[in-house]
Amino acid sequence: MPSPDFHSLTPSDLTPAQWHPFLVGAVAPRPVAFASTIDADGRVNLSPFSFFNAFSSNPPILVFSPANRVRDNTQKHTLENAREVPEVVINICDYALVEQMSLASTEYGKGVNEFTKAGLTELASELVRPPRVAEAPAAFECVVEQIIELGQNNGAGNLIICRVVRAHFRQDILLPDATGIDPFKLDAVARLGGDWYCRASGASLFEVPKPNRHIGIGIDQLPEHLRTSDVLTGNELGRLANIERDALPRPEQVEEFKSEPMVAYLLNKHQDDAPELKKQLLQLGRQFLAEGRLVEAWKVLLLYNLR
Repeated sequence: MPSPDFHSLTPSDLTPAQWHPFLVGAVAPRPVAFASTIDADGRVNLSPFSFFNAFSSNPPILVFSPANRVRDNTQKHTLENAREVPEVVINICDYALVEQMSLASTEYGKGVNEFTKAGLTELASELVRPPRVAEAPAAFECVVEQIIELGQNNGAGNLIICRVVRAHFRQDILLPDATGIDPFKLDAVARLGGDWYCRASGASLFEVPKPNRHIGIGIDQLPEHLRTSDVLTGNELGRLANIERDALPRPEQVEEFKSEPMVAYLLNKHQDDAPELKKQLLQLGRQFLAEGRLVEAWKVLLLYNLR
């Protein structure tokens, strides 16, 4: 495959305003920290930040970054508040909240309560002073452990390292056995570049089995006719390679698979047309992969190598 063309940039050659859309457009999607804070006078602030993620489960650490404004290098009220009162509630935004969350990002003056502006409900926290968003499906009460300034320039980040001391999860987003979160019910949103968001639910969700549950054979160990295929995608090769050697179908199992109705039909229909047979077997193997039927996909794709 020919090498693709690239548009290569050196950040220091660009102004912050020129560089910013490339960074946030490519590093995406990003979860949103809908952060509520208070200042020393007890005035509440609520604002979303997409430079955010979880960085440790024990201790439970969340980090978000209110960056200096690109246009004039001023700092956000959230950052000022976290310095004055080192506590924050990080609320998680779902699709039902996204327009109100976006409205709360408006740069209102110091002391203006974005809960009021965005029509959201303050719910008293249990262990920290800032309130949480009652409409949010999940909220983390945190104490600020450290604030790290990454620079003094326009767009420089300020990492607010938060330790979770109490967490709240709406009952309807839990898995049936209450051991975790159902991603379909959470319906979280994430930030892209420009005005774009994405919604983590429905057709956009897909599963990829974690390879740390076992030692997969790796793409380098795939049969040559699969490894060098110009039809199978990198994702499909990766899924095929995420199988333990002991789980690979044995030759007799592949032979037995010829009696499966769909396989038998293809073998009979195209017995005199080897290219078409291979094409149909490849298509069936890819279908099994898409359905998560890894072993059946392997059996079909091993049959695909019939001479």
